[in-house]
Amino acid sequence: MTNSADHGRVRASYDVVAEEYRERVGGELAFKAVDRGLLGVVVEAAAGGVVADLGCGPGHVTGWPAERGVKAVGVDLSPAMVELARRDHPEAEFREGDLLRLPASDGEFDAAVALYSVIHLEPAELSPAFAELRRVLRPSGTLLVSFHLGTEVRRMDEWWGHRVDVDFHFLELETVAGLLAEAGFTVDARLERGPYPEEAQTHRGYLLARRG
Repeated sequence: MTNSADHGRVRASYDVVAEEYRERVGGELAFKAVDRGLLGVVVEAAAGGVVADLGCGPGHVTGWPAERGVKAVGVDLSPAMVELARRDHPEAEFREGDLLRLPASDGEFDAAVALYSVIHLEPAELSPAFAELRRVLRPSGTLLVSFHLGTEVRRMDEWWGHRVDVDFHFLELETVAGLLAEAGFTVDARLERGPYPEEAQTHRGYLLARRG
């Protein structure tokens, strides 16, 4: 179901940039009012249960609910990112894992977010990834997915002066909504926004869905 070599490229690329990524991106929620608002919806939907951050990077999103007394679990492909997350956010739990083989039991999470993590999957991997996300959510559990809007694929071989080899897949809102529906989710809300001045200048899409 997955090209392990491609996921190895993603893992190695994020390992290389982990420290600088944390420095540049780790404080982004301070200026992302939309993201904070949607995270608040997710936390409320979890109703005191466990919130998962799938593709957590250095753990700043995982730390947001954890700092508010919510049990939070972050999962990331990159061991270097997980190490940083554990160091900076000891109030949360972090695990290494792939979106296609999540290190979680069936129905373990009450809600989950996947913020800009599905953009590194090949198109054929989206459906199995959404099936895996459905597996780890409890019935009626809430899922928030975000991604860059469009149809292009950007390959990066240099990132902040580091040699990398990673693809960024831009996605269309209705395409992702359709794949979520096929995987057994009900999409409750769709949102698009333009870029903030402090971030990469791409348009963003968000989908808020419930597991059937």
